[in-house]
Amino acid sequence: MGKNLIQQRRGRGTSTFRAPSFRYAGEVKHAKAAEGIRKARITDIIHSAGHSSPLAEVVFENMEKLLVFAPQGARVGDLIFYGEKVPLSAGNVMPLKSIPDGTGIHNIESFPGDGGKFVRASGTVARVVSKTGSAVIVQLPSKKQRIFNSECRASIGVIAGSGRLEKPLMKAGIVFHKRGAKNRFYPRTSGVAMNAVAHPYGGTSSSHKGRPGIARRFAPPGAKVGKLRPKRTGRRKVK
Repeated sequence: MGKNLIQQRRGRGTSTFRAPSFRYAGEVKHAKAAEGIRKARITDIIHSAGHSSPLAEVVFENMEKLLVFAPQGARVGDLIFYGEKVPLSAGNVMPLKSIPDGTGIHNIESFPGDGGKFVRASGTVARVVSKTGSAVIVQLPSKKQRIFNSECRASIGVIAGSGRLEKPLMKAGIVFHKRGAKNRFYPRTSGVAMNAVAHPYGGTSSSHKGRPGIARRFAPPGAKVGKLRPKRTGRRKVK
């Protein structure tokens, strides 16, 4: 008798695979865009189980509270400014069109007003490469360049917590508890190491799948494992 695949177990939505969001400090995003310059003060630096970097709690002049990613070197009592013409210092939030080329940034908006989607992990930083009209080219931490709308906002500086990966994990038990903070499944067994009844890749030798690595186009949920089927292959023609 076989057993459910891990993606089938995860799809039921049980507490085993559900993220413990009630332990998270809250959502991190930019404040809503407003006319002029807004000023906020860092009142506390906190730890959140749902984020890899420390968070800073900021309070605006109208007593509105917000969570932002703590930039490297931030301290309680520092000021953070929002607007187009604000000082180019760590933590300040500006539209990409106002940020000089070569400046390090993080928490970049994908579309104007969405609060920030890119470069949000601890110790990461992107750089503004160039500007062309209403588009801004940014080099992401992966060295890949992406084009953003010039009205998208971003925070200045490097996100704190860059030394998080420098400490060795030493043993698998530490990884187990680290993954457990976010309900990440660990340890994860390879499909080719299972029996044939437990996974489509199982059986025979562990180094041979016995079937293609890409799921067929109309595969049912129990057989849709492996690599995602691409919509198209080959290099795109330049018109």
